Amino acid sequence: MEVLRRSSVLAAEIMDAFDRSPTDKELVAQAKALGREFVHARLLRAGLVWSAPERAAPAPGGRLAEVCTVLLRLGDELELIRPSIYRDVARQLSLSLHSESVLTDAFLAVAAQIFVAGITWGKVVSLYLVAAGLAVDCVRQAQPAMVHALVDCLGEFVRKTLAAWLRRQGGWTDILKCVVSSDPGFRSHWLVAAICGFGRFLKAAFLVLLSER
Repeated sequence: MEVLRRSSVLAAEIMDAFDRSPTDKELVAQAKALGREFVHARLLRAGLVWSAPERAAPAPGGRLAEVCTVLLRLGDELELIRPSIYRDVARQLSLSLHSESVLTDAFLAVAAQIFVAGITWGKVVSLYLVAAGLAVDCVRQAQPAMVHALVDCLGEFVRKTLAAWLRRQGGWTDILKCVVSSDPGFRSHWLVAAICGFGRFLKAAFLVLLSER
């Protein structure tokens, strides 16, 4: 009960921060909350179960729920373009999911390559897809505890690399401007940089493989 109470308090604080200019600490907390929701949604879609005691579902109609919905929809858009790139991520990286440090190091290597040429919302969505893809692999290989480490690692990457950029955008709610549209011109506006990121993903996979040799 105490864990649930703390989780509810944290969720309220995170959602409150969406309504004002957030601090770096709040941006990281929001990144992890979104990460848990994103991973949870992808695991459900794959028919898998993951227990996250600190996870509190966002209130319907709230800003956190709105941001999460758009993040998931943009993720669907990217997956439609290249359906195989974010599946079996561990296999693509030749990862053996028996070491938490190997998993997080590989994720950070891929994340660094995705953003090596700058930050865009398309690349942020790509980052979440990579994390979710690895999370699915972890649960399928009976390593659900590693998903928590992956979400923490995502938060740490956001703190070190993305927080300043997110703050300049006004926070996570800026992604709402990228809401999915049937207009091809609008689609290309945010997707083009993300598509370029596929090459970065493959380069990162190559670098991870080299480091394992």
